[in-house]
Amino acid sequence: MAETPKEQVKRYLAELKARAPGRSVEVRVPPYAAVQVIGGGTHTRGTPRAVIETDPDTWIALATGELAWADAVSSGRVLASGERADLSPYLPLSDSAESD
Repeated sequence: MAETPKEQVKRYLAELKARAPGRSVEVRVPPYAAVQVIGGGTHTRGTPRAVIETDPDTWIALATGELAWADAVSSGRVLASGERADLSPYLPLSDSAESD
């Protein structure tokens, strides 16, 4: 049985968290999930110093390599603000063939 978009988003966020442990950047993929990743300053309350937000389809495309980070940011499909708000060193998380 194929994964739902919600399951894919959560799986790829978990993979990102494993590859980029830390709490300095919050990655939000509403309405499904958010994780804190990348080492540096620790965020505990309020708005983090660095926030990345995107929709589920864009996150899945980034994670599978169907969409490049720079293209997603420049087209406005990803909103990234703050120090360390760059996931390009960690993407893609898998080959698109693995997501089928």
